[in-house]
Amino acid sequence: MRHARGYRRLNRTHEHRKALFANMAGSLIEHEQIKTTLPKAKELRPIIEKLITLGKRGDLHARRQASARLKEDQYVAKLFDILGPRYKDRQGGYVRVLKAGFRYGDMAPMAIIEFVDRDRDAKGAADKARTAAEEAAAE
Repeated sequence: MRHARGYRRLNRTHEHRKALFANMAGSLIEHEQIKTTLPKAKELRPIIEKLITLGKRGDLHARRQASARLKEDQYVAKLFDILGPRYKDRQGGYVRVLKAGFRYGDMAPMAIIEFVDRDRDAKGAADKARTAAEEAAAE
């Protein structure tokens, strides 16, 4: 019987899986839309939903819990300052998973995971700001 086997192992150790989802959650919070494989996207959904719920709570304990999961302060700040208030009136269902065909190299099923009411300018905005700062420093 397969009792208490409620997650996909993704052929990784526990530590690797924990780091993978911390990085993916941070990228999703930063860009508000990422493309990944379908099993990873389906596993990321409950993790990010719980983080948004922490962002909606907004107290110090919730901030420390999110900081333990995300590992970078900039993601925690955006979670509590922007995403928490954005979804204050929504009762769940903060992200959607859209199927996006198959990867060319190994035919892995791909998916796009994104926030429901996402900011369309957030995708790649940090990368653009970073390259603009590097160009300004080079001049």
